Amino acid sequence: MCGIFAYLNYLTAVDRRTIADILTNGLKRLEYRGYDSAGLAIDGDSDKEVLIYKEVGKVAALQKLINEQTTVQWDRTFTSHCGMAHTRWATHGQPSPINSHPHRSDPKNEFTVVHNGIITNYRELRLVLEKKGYAFESETDTEAIAKLAKYIWDSQKGNKQLTFTDLVKGVVKELEGAFAMIFKSVHFPNEIVATRRGSPLLVGVKTPKKLKVDFVDVEFGGIAEERDLPGQLDAAAAPMAGLEVPKLRRSESRAFLSEDGLPQQIEYFLASDPSAVVEHTKTVLYLLDDDIANIREGELRIHRLRRDDGISSIRSIQTLEIELAEIMKGSFDHFMQKEIYEQPESVVNTMRGRVNFDSHKVTLGGLKTYLPTIRRCRRIVFIACGTSYHSALATRAIFEELTEIPVSTELASDFLDRKTPIFRDDVCVFISQSGETADTILAMRYCIERGALCVGVTNTVGSSISRESHCGVHINAGPEIGVASTKAYTSQFIALVMIAIQLSEDRTSMTERRNEIIDGLHALPGHIKEVLAIDQELQHLARDVLHKEKSLLIMGRGFQNATCLEGALKIKEVSYMHSEGILAGELKHGPLALVDENMPVILIMTRDSLYPKVRSALEQVTARKGQPIVICNKGDDAIGTESKTIRVPQTIDCLQGLLTIIPLQLLSYHLACLAGVDVDFPRNLAKSVTVE
Repeated sequence: MCGIFAYLNYLTAVDRRTIADILTNGLKRLEYRGYDSAGLAIDGDSDKEVLIYKEVGKVAALQKLINEQTTVQWDRTFTSHCGMAHTRWATHGQPSPINSHPHRSDPKNEFTVVHNGIITNYRELRLVLEKKGYAFESETDTEAIAKLAKYIWDSQKGNKQLTFTDLVKGVVKELEGAFAMIFKSVHFPNEIVATRRGSPLLVGVKTPKKLKVDFVDVEFGGIAEERDLPGQLDAAAAPMAGLEVPKLRRSESRAFLSEDGLPQQIEYFLASDPSAVVEHTKTVLYLLDDDIANIREGELRIHRLRRDDGISSIRSIQTLEIELAEIMKGSFDHFMQKEIYEQPESVVNTMRGRVNFDSHKVTLGGLKTYLPTIRRCRRIVFIACGTSYHSALATRAIFEELTEIPVSTELASDFLDRKTPIFRDDVCVFISQSGETADTILAMRYCIERGALCVGVTNTVGSSISRESHCGVHINAGPEIGVASTKAYTSQFIALVMIAIQLSEDRTSMTERRNEIIDGLHALPGHIKEVLAIDQELQHLARDVLHKEKSLLIMGRGFQNATCLEGALKIKEVSYMHSEGILAGELKHGPLALVDENMPVILIMTRDSLYPKVRSALEQVTARKGQPIVICNKGDDAIGTESKTIRVPQTIDCLQGLLTIIPLQLLSYHLACLAGVDVDFPRNLAKSVTVE
């Protein structure tokens, strides 16, 4: 997803060229996150001038654009300066320079902002601001933030007490959604304000000497917590007490002052990821949701709107002791583990701004124009490879139920081998995490030639599938570094369910069913956290029961058939253990011959309409002396104690596969660790299959 990086120097001489290089190099550290354009803002030759450079494509294209600017005095030195940069993943508006960040409040660049996340009420803000005469130039939600800052400034021009922090507080109070933002303004030169809610943001600090303390106090409503300074009066209260106000601001930011209490040389680095600052400093401070950080005259001050919100009144200054690649993994041992644990957040990102849980409505902007065409089609064809194919298989039944349109699922390679007949009234949906899967792209071009409507479902803006398809949906799962797809699978699953819901919104007979599914989506992040909580139990199961086995069968039926196939793929993919997903209805037609007391079997048996039929399969396995591990719902007392169980929360049947797949992802991870193989990069495999 998008990346934020900002740099502020104080009493440290740095030329403009070096500042631009620091900003672009910071963006390069964030390239792994995925993006389609980049931009930066730096100071011009006066306090009222801000230079903004933006370009579509890689950071290298932005660097080329900057190097071509011959009218700029690049060797000019600044002792104090703040600049900011951004890599954009398009969500509102196509990739273009005008839609790229930083965004500005007006042609004079009075306020500039970079932003990660989604502002869900930006349309309402835009409408109000346009009525007040503020002209918008982009299609993005972020521009409304910059325009709102300008509006507040214009309405408070007579207020000489208005600080940059107060202004940003006024902006934040009007915003709904998730964000990490950095503000810069010509009205507050060499000053920067940053805030976050739902998206990460950290501050790196570089000083000539070690910082004096290991925390920064938080100010509430403009008055600081007087920690470690007993008896010190607030500057505003001192005159009333008949005392002289000291010329030096003795703020809780004293951590950034020199030993004699005077400002010292200092550099600040703000970023959405530690990987962008580690080359400059290992001293960092992580902002919490609703923190508002102000950096001015070498001091960092952190503000909050309320004292009684239960949040700690200090922010710890931490030291990064690990290397760059490890920082990107955070506290996890492998990217795969990290990405499994990111699923409560990644599924929210997939739904954010698209699902209104109050009105039970789904809005997918990328499909809006084509909805009537899709509803009139004679069939929908899902075309994908590997894990993406399994996400199609997992949602085929709910597609057919909600839309009453026939749906087929095709493996892209087989689809091409058969030269499958495709017609102009078909809708073909191409699913790919990278958007660059070779077979899927070739299949898409085959369908385009035959006049079918092509829909892309990808995790990568600007990828071949997103560019060449007629319309589509980005799953917004965030970058997936590990080769074995985990969070992309659950996000693809949800994206396809949302498409089915929107396609069926014209069918009143399905209203109750749609509402139940949307309620299930609302509860999903909490349910995923419950499943992740049994990780220790799954680790023991992998070590004590499955680790020494050479083969594994995974059985289920109905909505759980795709879970069996995907779980088996994960296990063979990362642990190199043979595993096979079997449709439980086919058990008597051959696979039952494999079952004995030595064959490990995992049976998915959740409470849905097919529960009695799966129970029959369980009895057949136990009758052959099998000892199955049963993935079932919490509170299901019908399963005897003779079977080992993995219990997950119960949700609506068509979403249950989102919860039953996570134990299998975790088992595959632990089996790979026990086997001592490279979890993130399995042999013979690559993240994006761009060749046939």
